[in-house]
Amino acid sequence: MGVLLSANGLSNTRTAMIIEHRTYTLHPGKTQTYFSHYINEGLAIQLEYLPNPIGYYLTELGALNQIIHMWGYKSLDERAQRRARLKQDERWVGYVTKILPLIQHQESKILLPAAFHTPVVAQYKFSCG
Repeated sequence: MGVLLSANGLSNTRTAMIIEHRTYTLHPGKTQTYFSHYINEGLAIQLEYLPNPIGYYLTELGALNQIIHMWGYKSLDERAQRRARLKQDERWVGYVTKILPLIQHQESKILLPAAFHTPVVAQYKFSCG
């Protein structure tokens, strides 16, 4: 259980959840190449280590050439442990060497639910084939 402090100072005890919100800005014209690598190689590996995908999006308006994906975790410790194991997988290392040249900029944010909000945790199914 997590204890969160609300705006009025009262605590709200409930199951804690964090969301990692990652944004990759790709070089222009590289979106399809990125998705091809991700769908054919990266996704299946990633799901072995990060089993709670919240969503995977690309921008249509505003800043273009951006891929946004979100992953749910019980805690920062769980996130760190899962990502450390992922980075040790040689298949993942090989995949990353293919996509890094496509990425112009990366940003990662950790989102915490507001004290008055209980996140709805949906079970999304990503298709690997």
